[in-house]
Amino acid sequence: MPALQKRKQKKLSLFSKLKTNIEYLWDFAFKLLTDPAYTWKLCCLLIIGEIILNILVVHFVKYTEIDWVAYMQEVEGFINGTRDYTELKGDTGPLVYPAAFVYIYSALYYLTSQGTNIKVAQYIFCLFYVINLALVVRIYEKTRQCPPYVFIFMCMTSYRIHSIFVLRLFNDPVAMMIFYASVNLFLSKQWSIGCIFYSLAVGVKMNIFLFAPALLVILLIENGILKTIGHLFVCLLTQIVIAIPFLLENSVGYVKKSFEFSRQFFYIWTVNWRLVPEEIFLNKQFQLCLLLLHLSILVLFAIFKWRNGIKQLFSLINPFTNWEANLPKISPTKMVQILFVSNFIGMCFSRSLHYQFYVWYYHTLPFLLWNIKIHSTARLLIFGLIELSWNTYPSTVFSSSLLHVMHLLMLIGLFLSPDEINSKSKKT
Repeated sequence: MPALQKRKQKKLSLFSKLKTNIEYLWDFAFKLLTDPAYTWKLCCLLIIGEIILNILVVHFVKYTEIDWVAYMQEVEGFINGTRDYTELKGDTGPLVYPAAFVYIYSALYYLTSQGTNIKVAQYIFCLFYVINLALVVRIYEKTRQCPPYVFIFMCMTSYRIHSIFVLRLFNDPVAMMIFYASVNLFLSKQWSIGCIFYSLAVGVKMNIFLFAPALLVILLIENGILKTIGHLFVCLLTQIVIAIPFLLENSVGYVKKSFEFSRQFFYIWTVNWRLVPEEIFLNKQFQLCLLLLHLSILVLFAIFKWRNGIKQLFSLINPFTNWEANLPKISPTKMVQILFVSNFIGMCFSRSLHYQFYVWYYHTLPFLLWNIKIHSTARLLIFGLIELSWNTYPSTVFSSSLLHVMHLLMLIGLFLSPDEINSKSKKT
């Protein structure tokens, strides 16, 4: 009998340990998917998976030439000694990006045997993809606004994003990668270095200007008027330094070409305005209306959403006030909110969105959706429908209309959400 009891006790003990281990694993798995504190733990696994996936894409999915050859032709002129920006051209037309683009793609020109080794270029963009994802993960981890399982959807549904990086080699993801680096620096209160990176991102592609209104508000509230002027000077000085060779040769030509706001887009590539006829799409008055709507919505957010911080800011009108003691601070979540919302407003009223522009806001969408007071199922549904719109090629009246409806729902939800700026920094 004692031996039988011992065997029973041993079985019960093993069963108890097994139950405890299963409960522990279940609890860990649940936290891994839902607890923002576990973001990096899950994302490390996802990043490993993304490295493998990107390598498989490079090897087994056909590369499609769109702008890479034109990029190489444009920077080849610079490498051969041309400093007049109006003389830098490629198969798709004149160079229309600022100077940082020229330097980065000149480096890629050398690393890829004058642009001919596409496989090497694709592997470099695989690295860019992983760096970009890691920078985004750190932003989400700092804000702790979204559950980690969001990244599973972000990685699984990003067919278009993988294509933009490793199958198209566009400059858009390069600009966004540098921008996300600047956001990480801002979150670490490295304002001057962050402004340098922000300006470099603008130097790759002008879409980064969509974040500028938010950045100005954040700099003012966090640093005060005098320090903000200094940080803005850092941004300007960065642009001047990288453009010196071109400014010395033809300053007017450089500014006109690299910051050509009046450039016309082709109707054939539009994702968001297929629902209007081409003659309306190309109409200057239509484009002016979109710009006015863009500015109006920004003003509405500034008045009704950012008013607490701005009100306190301008109550301290003395430039020699002790800013460190008196200024309202912005929590990491609020800082990222205002940056991403500013960019999202610009996307909603853009006069045209091309397929590669998806990367301008793709990684910000989950953050924005989790700042809207709706059920998580609705958030994922909106995310999925936006993905569907961007993956419809060529775009249709339905896909463009669907995209605008999702944008409008998000915009209303963000406007009705709690204020982006609090008078005091709070944990979120």
